[in-house]
Amino acid sequence: MSHPELSADEARRAALRAQCLLGAPDRRAGVTALLERLGAIQLDTISVLARSHELVPYARLGPIGRERVERAYWSGETAFEYWAHAACLLPVGQWPLFAFRRRRFLARGRRWHRVPEAVCAEVLQRLREEGPLTSTDLGGAKRGGPWWDWSEVKVAVEWLLDIGEVVCATRQGWRRVYDLPERILPAELHDAPELGDAGCLTALVAIAGRALGVATAGDLADFHRVTRADVGAVIRDTELVEVRVAGWRDPGWAHPEALAQLGARGRHRTTLLSPFDSLIWDRRRTLRLFDFKHRLEAYIPAPKRVHGYYAMPLLTGGRLAGRVDPARDGATLIAKRVMLEPAALDAMARALREAAMWVGCDNVVVREVDPSELSPRLQAALA
Repeated sequence: MSHPELSADEARRAALRAQCLLGAPDRRAGVTALLERLGAIQLDTISVLARSHELVPYARLGPIGRERVERAYWSGETAFEYWAHAACLLPVGQWPLFAFRRRRFLARGRRWHRVPEAVCAEVLQRLREEGPLTSTDLGGAKRGGPWWDWSEVKVAVEWLLDIGEVVCATRQGWRRVYDLPERILPAELHDAPELGDAGCLTALVAIAGRALGVATAGDLADFHRVTRADVGAVIRDTELVEVRVAGWRDPGWAHPEALAQLGARGRHRTTLLSPFDSLIWDRRRTLRLFDFKHRLEAYIPAPKRVHGYYAMPLLTGGRLAGRVDPARDGATLIAKRVMLEPAALDAMARALREAAMWVGCDNVVVREVDPSELSPRLQAALA
């Protein structure tokens, strides 16, 4: 049986369209619809321009109000937090699909810490009696050491989150608010018979395929951090179509929507991307699609950094053509280091100005440009 053949350019465009970065964005549908389309939005504690979960809709919808983003995520009705690619916001309708992971956690008996069973029982009792609570309300998240030195109550409530006995669907500031699933989830989700592993994985691989447009089995596995064996066991039960992509060593799998839209035209977004954006969160896939080496350097020592603490790739014309390591000082956006292709200079200036405006800055200062001969031109374009 012959399989459809795609050029590398068609695969790249299919990925961009699936990620809502090619074509007119549906601003009326807003952040909730974007979350449904992307399938998962990664969370991270780092905030430079803004936190990553804010940068993702900004990249697609433009300078949308940040309070509107927060309301859409943490209304308590539309999304919940759980482990997908990493800690992610997920559409509430996906709750049943992670039953396989909740069972796997339960079978393993722990994630990182030893679980204090008596404290788990106390946490559940307090939630039943007192309603939604943060870890601070429950007694505090840390014991005074490093971030991973959790208190017993924090270990307990996070374990209960892992196995589905509590859920987080809203936050206070940056603190999770924990509640019981029966109070948060719609009855049709909470009371439905639990899906088996095959049913969960089939649905999740299909979601990953739609969100990626065209992908290898490894790409599909990385999306929800399942194994290639998990993907291989169910992929032929999805609607994904096996394809051949020029230059790819492994077979590709394309969503029918992506194949139907291969010839469609559309406007490319020019924007800065969060390092945790789902377009680029898989380094191997990013290199294969864009010939761009992406690496987050926030967690490596400063002297060993090549691109900077929080280098944000520049997307323009459907390609990754540079990156900037940003910071803020009052109302000034500081581009500590800019690396770009000469043809992307005006696009970088436009992306920096738009990002500055979005976060309430009225000035952009560039400290270092690579290649250095582009510095005067970039400064002039920003003036």
